[in-house]
Amino acid sequence: MAALLLLWCVLSLLQTNPRLLPGPWVVGPLIAREAASGALFSNMAATLTRVALSFVLAMAIGLALGLFMGRNRRADRWLDPWLIVFLNLPALVTIVLAYLWIGLNETAAVLAVAANKIPTVVVMVREGARALDPRLDDMARVFRMGRVARLRHVVAPQLAPYVAAAGRSGIALIWKIVLVVEFLGRSNGVGFQIHLYFQLFDVGMVLAYALSFIAVMLLIEALIFQPWERWVTAWRRP
Repeated sequence: MAALLLLWCVLSLLQTNPRLLPGPWVVGPLIAREAASGALFSNMAATLTRVALSFVLAMAIGLALGLFMGRNRRADRWLDPWLIVFLNLPALVTIVLAYLWIGLNETAAVLAVAANKIPTVVVMVREGARALDPRLDDMARVFRMGRVARLRHVVAPQLAPYVAAAGRSGIALIWKIVLVVEFLGRSNGVGFQIHLYFQLFDVGMVLAYALSFIAVMLLIEALIFQPWERWVTAWRRP
């Protein structure tokens, strides 16, 4: 991180036009000004809300579909072509179609983001479901474990590392797509602010909002997702 900051300073000092890449000594006061006015926090809260809703929806649907496809060969054979189509469908197309079909509202924004993430969750969870140890399934049948008990004590621990990996990669992808959704069709949020200052060619403010949100997402990654992944994979370590 220190090397990146140093590189930023050097590039900022070497350029002939200071407006193209303002240095940290310019962007830092801009972040402080936006935070003092409350605009930074209100826009960031709007974006984080969309990220959270999209993440929960994508993980819930992706987990159910991935487990179903991984445990059922016939379902996997029938649904795999659909999965391939949605994996290769550009995010921009999904966002534009959601806005055209549903309207420029929060529902369209959240559904567009979730639709882009669900296929990757399905792929990861499906591979985890395929890798489940059949001997543990046999043990569960011998001891006549119910569906809920089998899911909790046999399937969930084996599937947890794949779900954790899907979650970590998912949050990184979702917040980037949320910014595009806000850029194209919302009236608040970090993406909207970046769009606004892009039109004004204000690189300093674009960097101020972008770096502030990146810092928040790095904090969420360090405080939530990394400890969560270590916790769910603890049983694998000797």
